[in-house]
Amino acid sequence: MGGPNLEVFKFGMYIMFPIGFMYYFGINLDSRFAVPDFWPKRSQTHDIPFDREDIAEELARLKERRLAARARRLAIEEQGGSTEVTRHQEEELRAPRPEILEATKVHAIAEGEKREGAGKGWMVGTR
Repeated sequence: MGGPNLEVFKFGMYIMFPIGFMYYFGINLDSRFAVPDFWPKRSQTHDIPFDREDIAEELARLKERRLAARARRLAIEEQGGSTEVTRHQEEELRAPRPEILEATKVHAIAEGEKREGAGKGWMVGTR
């Protein structure tokens, strides 16, 4: 058991350690951890319209974009194409799924064959 000097030392460490840690890592953060050109410039970001005319222009632009996408979709549907969006559609065309399923087919074990590890584990006696 230590005396009062040990208690004063421990109290000082409890107080000074976090302060020292914050001082060492907390000063000069911009030069230590800043990544140059991390955030986009003002000209590279979206410009939100606030004026009535700017809002009307933006709505007209969005309407033209929506109508162009609708016309494109209707043209594809008239030609008999599908507008369904699937992930990795090109990959599926290159490697169709039935071939993948055939390559990974699970073969049943014949009734008379002995399985490796039979009788071990949690499936004991389920045959």
